[in-house]
Amino acid sequence: MLKIVIAGGFGAGKTTAVGAVSDITPLSTEEYLTEASADVDSLAGLEDKQTTTVAFDFGRLSLPDAPVPLELFLFGTPGQDRFVDLWYDLSRGAVGAVVLVDTRRLESSFTPVSFFEDIGLPFVVAVNQFDGAHRYNPEQVRTALELPAAVPVVTCDARDPNHVAGVLLTLVDHAVNNAATSRAGHAPSTTLQDA
Repeated sequence: MLKIVIAGGFGAGKTTAVGAVSDITPLSTEEYLTEASADVDSLAGLEDKQTTTVAFDFGRLSLPDAPVPLELFLFGTPGQDRFVDLWYDLSRGAVGAVVLVDTRRLESSFTPVSFFEDIGLPFVVAVNQFDGAHRYNPEQVRTALELPAAVPVVTCDARDPNHVAGVLLTLVDHAVNNAATSRAGHAPSTTLQDA
């Protein structure tokens, strides 16, 4: 059993990703956006967004056919910077994190990237390919976010269960390799796909 955090900026698709892969009806703390948040939460590029996560989303994904059977507990964070203190609690005990990126609002990705770098939690960046958004290749996103080569950057559609499951497996593989490298002091020779 592994705990995974799914983070990203406001409107990046975290709730959608958790809901796409969860084996259970996800716990969601979505609330309607109100006039009170209009000056705080910019809806530029998200004009159709009506709700936002105010605590966290929770889902569970069982992968019995993975090379190593896995049960993943998924915790989606609220995306606004004012909830960063809650991210510490949600990250406690996690094996790693997915930072979901919306390239239309790339600036909202810097806070979660910096957060996971600062606390030393392995993470991958998943570029959510929104309909109508310009498609950037992963290396362009890596450069824009100033990510080291060791951080995997992949593309996905947060609505597609297979895409999201693939991102989660990439994260687990990255976290396992990161832990093995830390213990052994050198690069491991196998991955989850090799096991």
